[in-house]
Amino acid sequence: MKHYTVTGIIAALWGVTGLILLLGFAVWRLGGNMLEALQMPLNWVHWLVFAVFLIFMAYSEGYKGFQKKFSPRFAARARYLSQGATPVLLVLAPLFCMGYFGATKKRIIATFALTAMIVVFILSFQFVPQPWRGLLDAGVVVGLIWGMISTVLFCLKAFTDEKFHCDPELSDTLR
Repeated sequence: MKHYTVTGIIAALWGVTGLILLLGFAVWRLGGNMLEALQMPLNWVHWLVFAVFLIFMAYSEGYKGFQKKFSPRFAARARYLSQGATPVLLVLAPLFCMGYFGATKKRIIATFALTAMIVVFILSFQFVPQPWRGLLDAGVVVGLIWGMISTVLFCLKAFTDEKFHCDPELSDTLR
């Protein structure tokens, strides 16, 4: 039986809300580039790149990245917080749930490496001219929206289904 604390529930809600706000902001920013590109005259090559990259990002970022890996682990870490969070975990709940700290060494390294890769992509995409940038951003938007939805659904499952189990990859000090 789960034993939730008020501080833990607030921390878990803040963790989920913080992630959704972060991803939502990225969708909002990239969505503008996408809409701008889709209002431009496009030829068949543009549409082909748009469709292929959209499918690629839906599968690789949305399904494989979020739905199969990130979202279940995020939900497990949010559920961990709900059962009691220190003041530090409460304040930094989104970062904790994402695996930036309080995780295994392997998870922390992977999280920071992925973040560095995302930053490099963001910086690189700034040099891609329209309509290409917007067409590529569309794929990222699809992946991020998939990620938001899958994360919320996994969190709902983590808090309502007794059979939910995913390794939160906690550090030894938190186990």
